[in-house]
Amino acid sequence: MGQRFIMGRLVKFLVYIVCLSIIGLVGYAYVGPFFGVDFSAPQEEVRQPVVLDAD
Repeated sequence: MGQRFIMGRLVKFLVYIVCLSIIGLVGYAYVGPFFGVDFSAPQEEVRQPVVLDAD
């Protein structure tokens, strides 16, 4: 019965770590721009010629 107790505590600990990581990631996404972090993708126009093979 002792091993079940340890495994249960380990699973609970991992769930807490995952929840805290998600909260931290969401918090960083919201607070990051106030500290100068830019999450926007660079925008540039890309033109490529397309050859259509229509017979």
